[in-house]
Amino acid sequence: MGNALSLIRLALTEFLNNLHTLQTLQARIQRSPGLPLPNPSRSFWSYPPSPIATHVSQLPTHADFVVIGSGITGTSVVRRLLDSSRADGHDVQVLMLEARDACSGATGRNGGHISPPLYHDYTSLKRDHGQPVAQKMMKLRLAHLEELRSVAEQEGILAESQWREVESVDVFYNSDMFEKAKTKVQTYKADLPFDAKHHEVYEAKEAIEKYRLASDTLGCISSSAGAIHPYQFVTGILAKLLSRYPDQFSLCTNTPCTSISPPTPSNPYYTLSTPRGIITTPHIIHATNGWASTLLEKFRGKIIPFRGNMSAQRPGQSIPLPDSNPTSHRSFIFYTRPIGYDYLTQLPTGEHELMLGGGFAQDGDEGYEAMGNTDDTTYSKRIGAHLSGVLPRYFGEDNWGKEGVPLEGGEGEWAGGRVKALWSGILGISADLIPWVGRLPRVASGRSEPPLSSVVKSEKEGVGERVHVGAAPGEWIAAGYSGEGMVHAWLSGKALTEMMLGREVEGRLGEWFPDIMRVTEKRWKKAKAENLLDALDDD
Repeated sequence: MGNALSLIRLALTEFLNNLHTLQTLQARIQRSPGLPLPNPSRSFWSYPPSPIATHVSQLPTHADFVVIGSGITGTSVVRRLLDSSRADGHDVQVLMLEARDACSGATGRNGGHISPPLYHDYTSLKRDHGQPVAQKMMKLRLAHLEELRSVAEQEGILAESQWREVESVDVFYNSDMFEKAKTKVQTYKADLPFDAKHHEVYEAKEAIEKYRLASDTLGCISSSAGAIHPYQFVTGILAKLLSRYPDQFSLCTNTPCTSISPPTPSNPYYTLSTPRGIITTPHIIHATNGWASTLLEKFRGKIIPFRGNMSAQRPGQSIPLPDSNPTSHRSFIFYTRPIGYDYLTQLPTGEHELMLGGGFAQDGDEGYEAMGNTDDTTYSKRIGAHLSGVLPRYFGEDNWGKEGVPLEGGEGEWAGGRVKALWSGILGISADLIPWVGRLPRVASGRSEPPLSSVVKSEKEGVGERVHVGAAPGEWIAAGYSGEGMVHAWLSGKALTEMMLGREVEGRLGEWFPDIMRVTEKRWKKAKAENLLDALDDD
């Protein structure tokens, strides 16, 4: 009898603890993320800082388009806006506002991967949205590899962006997870044989030998992917745009947008408040991802902030270093449990640092502590401990070898042991795990739109009269990449700009942009945070 009571007491305690966790989580994801905090943890990517890291243009009183956020999405939008407008003979004024230094958010704090999830969720996308839509999502993700290379080459920053093709290796330690993954690969290969031709499955013995992994590895799935220096890619492009468009593009770092007011009878524009002054505009572009719901209250619970953790580590002395041979460049995803994973890529220069992130399930309450958490001034100590110690376990102690030592004359600003740096960054998790791209309906923005009379007008070259430019005024968004921004954000920004410029037909969006990513009132109403855990646990 006493034993039964003990079991009941334990069950009740666990229920109450879970209930408290759930209530705490629900409260946290419904509150404002606030503004990005000053003095964020030190990202290895952002040192040395870019020359435009703290650039502050003179704040205009009016702009045709205001982009909030200076990461990869905002940069994609600004570049497309300026280049397309100039090509069409229009002269538009574009302002980018950034709360902290340039590219100091998730883009400048991520893992540097261009590794699209393909077979991983193709089956569920096919089931939920149909085969054509699922295939279009796969192609959009795959297109980022070549798109980012092409952009870096066009801007003359290919070398400093460190764009490179890599072999991406998914490593499994659980037999059920490996078998499910192999089944998904078969489905993906059957439906998309050309796109899936680089996928290979290796069983335990071959995987351990080929990739020099620990003896408890059960198997691997390899494919083609890419990697990049995200900070140098974005800040390099912003620097080029400032030089190319000195009279059309303004970048104001450390200038947060603190509020947005709708148009009034006396002012037919949005009014944005900042510590440096106010700006009016007919178009606002929200490129703030995890912080989107600070200015978009109706998106709380739709795009949920999530704190991820990253590290830069010296490789063990027996770890092979990448060289000029493209086949020597690899990225790894380590799957040890059903939810969460660790991800790794290696830099091609310097000390060939291993950039390792993840550890989701190591955080408090099975990772719930990261949900709704926007404090990137520090990192999770539990995850930091996990990331700091796990690499020799993944590769095996013998394959790791002796610890790496700092290069003579190297940077003295980083720690001298295995782990050079640990930091965090804020992701934006979409409640339905699909990015949000497009015009915000009033129900989602919470504000009325400026009248059509406030549409952007431009003095078109050779015409001699002012003509309308783009779509009707409004608020726009591209955000909620759920940790996969490097294979969604750039082309999402491109698609969003085509929408804003009224160029959906010319931009052939119907051919390459998945409509399931569009913002609609129906989708906004349907997306609920409480459905997220079920989606994450979906096989």
